[in-house]
Amino acid sequence: MKLGAFSISLNVKDIHKSKEFYSKLGFDALGGDISQNWLIMKNESCIIGLFQGMFEKNILTFNPGWDENAQNLESFTDVREIQKMLEEKGIPIVSGVNESSEGPAHFTIEDPDGNPILLDQHR
Repeated sequence: MKLGAFSISLNVKDIHKSKEFYSKLGFDALGGDISQNWLIMKNESCIIGLFQGMFEKNILTFNPGWDENAQNLESFTDVREIQKMLEEKGIPIVSGVNESSEGPAHFTIEDPDGNPILLDQHR
């Protein structure tokens, strides 16, 4: 099972202050649109997403089909296949993807402590 690039998506109160803070820690903007209240930042292999007003909790995020530079991978495990494997292992799906669909899709699970985990495929 290839989960793709890992990042943490942070629920921030002020995206501009958060960008300034993480920039001081050596993070550079990798993608996103700060005018839409979201920004992806990277420091070496560490990736964080800053999101203002989009969700309630911080989220562990995996991007099947992407590497740590948001570049497409030639080979990856499709998000629908990952969902099916996790269901077979008894992991409840909080918000699922239609397994007969194709292309970009996402689903959410939670760890035993209620931390959300997003599997978000962009291609």
